[in-house]
Amino acid sequence: MATSGSTDFELDVADYVEEAFERCGKTVRTGYDLKTAKRSLNLLLAEWANRGLNQWTIHETSLPLAANIRVYPGGILTMSVGASTGFDIGETITGSVSGATCSITSIPSATSFAITIPVGLFTTADTLTGGTTGTFTSLTAAVDFSDVRGTIDILSAVLRRDNTDYSIPRVSRDDYITIPNKTTTGRVDQFFLNRLITPQLELWPTPENNTDILIFNRLTRIQDADAFINTMEVPFRFYPCLTAGLSYYLSLKIAPDRTTLLKALYEEEFILAATEDRDRASFTIQPSVAYERLN
Repeated sequence: MATSGSTDFELDVADYVEEAFERCGKTVRTGYDLKTAKRSLNLLLAEWANRGLNQWTIHETSLPLAANIRVYPGGILTMSVGASTGFDIGETITGSVSGATCSITSIPSATSFAITIPVGLFTTADTLTGGTTGTFTSLTAAVDFSDVRGTIDILSAVLRRDNTDYSIPRVSRDDYITIPNKTTTGRVDQFFLNRLITPQLELWPTPENNTDILIFNRLTRIQDADAFINTMEVPFRFYPCLTAGLSYYLSLKIAPDRTTLLKALYEEEFILAATEDRDRASFTIQPSVAYERLN
């Protein structure tokens, strides 16, 4: 017999909800059934972030650095403006209406700035004025924080200078706060991730030029379910785990007699999926020469 030749099986949000209700011995009957199921699905995704690495949500991010700016967003943060011509990298800009401020870390296009995390909230009615050049422009759209707030953690980082990458270790909050002089400039050789609602990277030494680039691997949030016709941002191998998890979450509300069974199935499915979803880098174990000499 001929096989289908198809490998595009995919569930949308409504399919996951329907399957989960069936595993609970129920059927979807009302709009509230859909609402409560979608809420449980989004909470399940938040739980996955706490369980460990989701390999498909690791993204490499390049962040141009600016001289004398030490604190950066933990992701990409840009501001859309009428024109970026005439502004200097590193200067502070201020909103005429809001009074909010931030610094320009790079100028990626003729109508945008990459910026530090603002102090205050810019409004679309703002005229932006550079503190060094005196140049002004208008803000054309609200600042979008979603990319930065989607950062869960940073796994590794390097500093790229003159096409050479230098490894940058991560330090703890305690180690970072004990650095005596955080304004010392030089080639960045360590970072601290301050895991706020809007995560920020704190670097040391403070960057000394406008040409270095920080490249880091960051773990990001899985996209929300939202509309029922959407597909989920999970790979094929996690379909059973997602279905089992949603079934378990729903059972707590609509089928408590099945909770124990569905929880056990969910944990089994998660272990299978997480075990497969791992880094397969090779490694070698070599006995110590010193140990050989002792024997």
